Amino acid sequence: MTSADLSKLRIDRTASNAGMPRRRRRWLRIFMIAALALAAAAYAASRFAGPAEVEATTVASVYPSLNYTLLNATGYVVPQRKAALSSKGQGRLEWLGVLEGSRVKANEVVARLESRDVRASLAQAAAQVNVAKANLEQGMAELRDAQSNLKRSGELLEKRFISAAQHDADIARLGKATAAIAGLKAAIAASEASRRVAEVAVEQTLIRAPFDAVVLTKNANVGDNITPFSSAADSKGAVVTIADMATLEVEADVSESNIARIKAGQPCEIQLDALPDTRLAGQVSRMVPTVDRSKATVMVKVRFTDQDPRVLPDMSAKVAFLSKPVPPEEKKPVVAVQPAAVVERGGRKIAFRVRDEKAQAVEVSTAGKLGDLVAVKGLEPGDKVVLNPSDRLKDGSAVTLAKK
Repeated sequence: MTSADLSKLRIDRTASNAGMPRRRRRWLRIFMIAALALAAAAYAASRFAGPAEVEATTVASVYPSLNYTLLNATGYVVPQRKAALSSKGQGRLEWLGVLEGSRVKANEVVARLESRDVRASLAQAAAQVNVAKANLEQGMAELRDAQSNLKRSGELLEKRFISAAQHDADIARLGKATAAIAGLKAAIAASEASRRVAEVAVEQTLIRAPFDAVVLTKNANVGDNITPFSSAADSKGAVVTIADMATLEVEADVSESNIARIKAGQPCEIQLDALPDTRLAGQVSRMVPTVDRSKATVMVKVRFTDQDPRVLPDMSAKVAFLSKPVPPEEKKPVVAVQPAAVVERGGRKIAFRVRDEKAQAVEVSTAGKLGDLVAVKGLEPGDKVVLNPSDRLKDGSAVTLAKK
């Protein structure tokens, strides 16, 4: 093949480029370069850009009674019937039959003081009663003898067998015997009174519970000296302190500016700090008709409608004063979140849950409002969800929580 033949096989590039204007070719190259640059920038942004910073809120467990709450107050649980048990007498504690938490019945002996001296006095007083009764029996015998003797004396006087002086002596003897009986009966009454005094002294060495209660504190031990008013050194006054748990109430301080919104018998809901997941029904018992000047508050006493054995005196409590009683079907908590955490995407309600520094799209359904929150289904209490999620936030997007 000759060189002329080979030249025929060569591609003529000038002819193909000749059909496209030079300016158009330049703009085409610029467009292709810009497209490649944008694609590279997008790839770099997606590959190397940091996670989006978002603001989040926590999903809460809320009780529906929030919709009926008129006012909130804080206070403490206080027993309305409480007693510090002591002895009216004085002595050394020789027996204590209760501990903290023990349940006692009304009139039950919970402690005893040494009582040998007063018991000896009681035995002596009882013996004196027996002596007085024996003297009365003797006096009655003498009275009966004087009566019989006077009868015989009257018969003998009629027959002139004795003198009138002897008969008068028999009459006098009967009078003395009769008078002696009155004195002996008075002696019995006096000795019985002395015995009762001794019995009271013995009873004062026994410390009894005045009502059914639970022992709160033990203030003395066996061997301690007990005095009525603990006035002596190294002595104790109260042996134990008891409270009637059936009379527990919450004493809450309410601002005097809000007291008009509260009335006796108003339904309440009580939450104890010790039992955060429990709501107990209550009712306003009464309001103390005195204002605390230093705090500008009025004390309101709320009694428990629902009794719970876990409630103890001096527990701190929060009281919600309600506009109406909570229906039974609304006494269980529901899941709620701020409305700004729920958005619509494609006709569905979505919340973005934050886990492992990623946003997870969760489909939710909403119910009624609970105060400033909205009830939702699909989330769990404690979940972190994004507030006001932007349109660019997608399922699986890397996120970081904004610092407050």
